[in-house]
Amino acid sequence: MHFLIITNLVWAFSFSLIGVYLAGQVDAWFSVLFRIGLAMLVFIPFLKLGNLSRTTMAKVMAIGACQLGIMYGFYYQSFLLLSVPEVLLFTVFTPIYVTLIDDLLHSRFNPWYLITAIIAVLGAVVIKYAGINEGFVVGFLVVQGANMAMAIGQVAYKKLSENELKDVKHSEVFGLFYIGAFLVAVVAFMLLGSTEKMPTTTTQWGVLTYLGIIASGLGYFMWNKGACLVNAGTLAAMNNVLVPLGLLVNLVIWNRDADLVKLALGGGIILLSLIFNETVGKQKIKQKELAQQG
Repeated sequence: MHFLIITNLVWAFSFSLIGVYLAGQVDAWFSVLFRIGLAMLVFIPFLKLGNLSRTTMAKVMAIGACQLGIMYGFYYQSFLLLSVPEVLLFTVFTPIYVTLIDDLLHSRFNPWYLITAIIAVLGAVVIKYAGINEGFVVGFLVVQGANMAMAIGQVAYKKLSENELKDVKHSEVFGLFYIGAFLVAVVAFMLLGSTEKMPTTTTQWGVLTYLGIIASGLGYFMWNKGACLVNAGTLAAMNNVLVPLGLLVNLVIWNRDADLVKLALGGGIILLSLIFNETVGKQKIKQKELAQQG
């Protein structure tokens, strides 16, 4: 679990760094391309593919394309539509997606997650109750796209590690993860990117370099390695440790003028949805499993 904790501490600064220094100033698709490119360069020297089949290599690349490439595409766009605290709070759905996808892979379904999601949506409405507009709704949905891509990648890598990467060091294959993500980023930048909004300051280049080497490079490696060492329930819960850490960093350092009452009330409702999920929801699941066994 320590890999997941360390990664959360590193990522807590990423939201604010993007929101303050990059969003709206540097082309989002270039940021994605540069960030993933640096992460890829960090791990390519460690690649050892002699014992891997082409199918397994393709799977690792596909997971990287989804968890990092597609996720970043959604993630960076969300900062153009929402504030940093809003983006952070709306990532709380990721644990629900992690559990739902894990259930899907094991041919289960839990309708209680839908109730959890509805309660969390109410919390999102409270945060922006006086200013719901098309941009906010689109931003909310964009964050959910990022959450879903992140969840699919985590669960898929964990399953692949258990089945096909048992005897392989993570560091020896993770370069493929970034290659898959980089291919998505290249295509996205060619189709949607703009060369008119390149980084112009040392600060912007520095932030991108930090995000690429540390947050993306070491961060996603440690996160996926940690995901393989815990169960799906713990992995789902650890996804939300980032929310309070990221909010603390943003509010203390960069966003002291935020409406703390709205954030606290809406965040409290979202927290209530998670408590509901961990108590009532899981209790209902356990009762259903016992009934089926009986």
